[in-house]
Amino acid sequence: MSGRRYIEDYAWYLKIERAMSPYTVASYCSDVQAFLDFCPKPPEKVEAEDILAFLASRQNMAKRSQARFLSALKSFYRWLILDGERITDPCDRIDAPKLGRYLPEVLSVDEVVDILESVDLNSEKGLRDRAILEVLYGCGLRVSELTELKVQDLFFEEGFVRVVGKGNKQRLVPIGEPAMEAVQAYLDARSFPTQEHVFLNRNGGSLSRVSVFKMIKAQAMKAGVKKEISPHTFRHSFATHLVENGADLRMVQEMLGHESITTTEIYTHVDTSTWQRDVIAHHPRR
Repeated sequence: MSGRRYIEDYAWYLKIERAMSPYTVASYCSDVQAFLDFCPKPPEKVEAEDILAFLASRQNMAKRSQARFLSALKSFYRWLILDGERITDPCDRIDAPKLGRYLPEVLSVDEVVDILESVDLNSEKGLRDRAILEVLYGCGLRVSELTELKVQDLFFEEGFVRVVGKGNKQRLVPIGEPAMEAVQAYLDARSFPTQEHVFLNRNGGSLSRVSVFKMIKAQAMKAGVKKEISPHTFRHSFATHLVENGADLRMVQEMLGHESITTTEIYTHVDTSTWQRDVIAHHPRR
């Protein structure tokens, strides 16, 4: 089987059988292709030493990126075993690099408000951008979940939006009045009222992740917020502020769509004084 055919079949496996998002599929396939370009052996003949040599050639790469490469290769070789191309996994004896606790930048509530209020609402684009920011912060959505949000997923009378997350898993997320009002104002002003996606570009197509990223960077600069932020910053800030105000971690896990509570714990770090007061207040021997 040619290298190109390997990648095509592997991509099909990730998309159809593993139900991964197009972004994840492209990322995994790109990483595996980089290894196939590096290693002269066919995939069925590769040994652990070949993978170690590949990782060693990328020593200047951040540990997190190396870990992602190894994760992609492990997935690839598990697929080859399932497909009958191999019996053993050459990644079994390779440990992923140890990663430190990663905590993205967090906006304060005042900074969130400053960014929201920096949007000029005198245009359709302004109404859209304000609605995007309100939904990102008000519902804690991933940017891919936001761009794929459809009008039929809005249940404003019940106060929920239906979100299709990773692995095509659906969840209902509460949405507050500020976000609902912002979205409704945008929908009422849209030039393409019959489009099924909520957030549209100027040509009436669904908005891209890159467009959302650029808009957020521009609004943060306009608001005078110096932090390095992205759409994910609003998701992380949403979760952090919920926990700091006493929200149950399991509830936050459900809203974020995390499989494991461990992931939620990483995303929702709470300052020492907050959890110290909480422990003392609820301890039976207080």
